[in-house]
Amino acid sequence: METKFWELKKNPEAAIGEAAELIRRGELVAFPTETVYGLGADGLNGTAVEKIFAAKGRPGDNPLILHIADTEQILPLTTGLSENARALMDTFWPGPLTIVVPRSEIIPDGVTAGLETVAVRMPSHPVAVALIRAAGCPIAAPSANVSGKPSPTNAQDVAEDMTGKIAGILDGGNCGIGVESTVVDTTSPVPTILRPGGITREMLEERLGVVEVDPALNGDPALRPKAPGMKYRHYAPKAPVYLYEGPRAADRLTEAAMRAQKQGMHIGVLCDDRVKARLEGSLRRGHTLEILSWGEGKPDLAEHLYELLRDFDRLAPEMIIGMGVDEKGLGLAVMNRLRKAAGYQILLAEEDRIAVRSGKDFPEFLLVPEE
Repeated sequence: METKFWELKKNPEAAIGEAAELIRRGELVAFPTETVYGLGADGLNGTAVEKIFAAKGRPGDNPLILHIADTEQILPLTTGLSENARALMDTFWPGPLTIVVPRSEIIPDGVTAGLETVAVRMPSHPVAVALIRAAGCPIAAPSANVSGKPSPTNAQDVAEDMTGKIAGILDGGNCGIGVESTVVDTTSPVPTILRPGGITREMLEERLGVVEVDPALNGDPALRPKAPGMKYRHYAPKAPVYLYEGPRAADRLTEAAMRAQKQGMHIGVLCDDRVKARLEGSLRRGHTLEILSWGEGKPDLAEHLYELLRDFDRLAPEMIIGMGVDEKGLGLAVMNRLRKAAGYQILLAEEDRIAVRSGKDFPEFLLVPEE
């Protein structure tokens, strides 16, 4: 299949018109949102939706999100909206929030993975909004990557995964937030976060009061996913990833990287600017470490995480070691992605020891605390 690539800076109206026509014809088009690039199809066309799963290699029990451009477009998609759903729509739409509501009969089973609920969001990115309106239908759109790989936050990374598999790619530049939308189940008595994202738990609680976090976020493979990204390993680069968490995460990461350097290992290191500067000031010339920094704070980590994970694929280290952040605010979302990228291979870096939080078969050089 030939994949058309539109640079929106040149003629955005014509590009969006052509892309919308392909959507109406049952084809797939990748497009930017404020979170990540989405792989879009007519969300009410079951045959078109099946093409999403084929292009991504996505498991059929992993539901999709329907994207709409105007609030009233949700009404035909659901049998009813709770007060919590309406409150979230009024407060956070358009934006990086997806709500799970009871589904209506017009939605194909492929969108919902056979569940009695459907996930819906109204993006704020002008290209996404324009495409949905021009197509005249809700657009089903997971992230535009091969299933399991880091989500794309620019059109070039979409092209790397999807050229020859889909009809077109709309290049709208880099995404601003960098992690997928927050998903909240509004059908339960207490609103429940099924996937953390750009709308934080604290923001939700300020609007709704008590908000729970679904236990399936811990990666239990026995639980059936109610929202995208709950069950399967995601966001993973080719090299295995090991993650330090806890109060001494930065120190233990630094020590492990120095040991790797002494052993001549080709290791990727994912850290912030402070740790990168510390390492680069201590490493001998000609070292084989690949040190990538996300910047300073959690917003920087969210914006650049997937891009950095893809950069590691290009650098091809034998393994990657990274450091976690606390779960306050945006930390809940970025740690969810980091843990999934690591396949829950996590070490707890405490004051006087390194303990295994989850996982097994850790390389020995990661487990030795400095005296």
